[in-house]
Amino acid sequence: MSTASLALPDLAELFQLAAPLSDKRIVVAMSGGVDSSVVAALAARSGAEVIGVTLQLYDSGGAPGRKGACCAGDDIRDARSVADRLGIVHHVIDHESQFRESVVERFADEYLAGRTPIPCIRCNMGPKFTDLFAMARELGADCLATGHYVRRAIGPAGAELHRALDPARDQSYFLYGTTEAQLDFLRFPLGGLPKAQVREIAEAEGLRVAAKPDSQDICFVPDGDYAKIVRSVRPEGGEPGEIVHALTGEVLGPHKGIIHYTVGQRRGLEIGGQAEPLYVTGLDAPGRRVLVGPKILLAVSAARIVETNRIGPLPDGPLTAKVRSLAKPVPVVLEGQLGGGADCTIHFAQLEYGVAPGQAAVLYAGDRVIGGGWIDSTEAV
Repeated sequence: MSTASLALPDLAELFQLAAPLSDKRIVVAMSGGVDSSVVAALAARSGAEVIGVTLQLYDSGGAPGRKGACCAGDDIRDARSVADRLGIVHHVIDHESQFRESVVERFADEYLAGRTPIPCIRCNMGPKFTDLFAMARELGADCLATGHYVRRAIGPAGAELHRALDPARDQSYFLYGTTEAQLDFLRFPLGGLPKAQVREIAEAEGLRVAAKPDSQDICFVPDGDYAKIVRSVRPEGGEPGEIVHALTGEVLGPHKGIIHYTVGQRRGLEIGGQAEPLYVTGLDAPGRRVLVGPKILLAVSAARIVETNRIGPLPDGPLTAKVRSLAKPVPVVLEGQLGGGADCTIHFAQLEYGVAPGQAAVLYAGDRVIGGGWIDSTEAV
């Protein structure tokens, strides 16, 4: 089987470039996974000049032999192998020091402050888009293409960012910080394709990554042990403290460091003998206290978001928001200005649970991403 036998959209339409593509230069962000590899294969199939770029973002020794991460070790070798198979130029750029400072250390600092960080968004805002964007421009590219499952559409006011057609693959939550200038230059060819078809294309092209597992967890946390990473960067993060009932003030037991807890957590508290299930309702970082209480204490009516970004105009109609990557969008009302780094507040139509400072709130109008920001604080019932 070859890609010619697969039902694919017109490649010029897929990359949203005017034909003929033989006159175009496409830079592809290649992480070593199946998605970005298929984007590179489709770009090469289009007849355009294709340049693959991989950012080495962390120590390749930190994830020896691990499949399904990105940007280190075997994944860089996989990206190079795919580029060789496709006959395209491939560059590996060392961004480890920048990544450590802007993503890893910030991740650790957020945990120490009692917040719930999302480093993938920081990475997209920094190394993956800002730096790759600049490199692609320097290489004279007509666009920068990635393997993200989102859609770029042209609306009345210009380029828009939309959720992927397959809701199970949608990655728009992680890309709300994309600027309008970046969106003009970015392309997301997989946003309208199901994952099964992407793997079929990879197999048809003979790519070694066709059956490679999808990335899991955070790329620089190869074994899922976030606390270990935080301790390695900020050793003070493992200092013990007390677990305290948020309503009564009663000390219920010790803990081994606030870096092991997040708002909304129920399991792993190791405080038996309670009359009702208890959840982490807050983290007192200066006092090294983990606050716990009944689920009702997790209910919030509003959230203040900061460092906001807006993509395109605000709609006249209703808005929804996601406050966790796997959550369903819920109706909200926006108060204040969204975008330009301004602060604003979103009011939930119904009580929302487990909204944690440090996470992102992403706003939508239907499938269109309006923008979002970082959750700085919440308003209780």
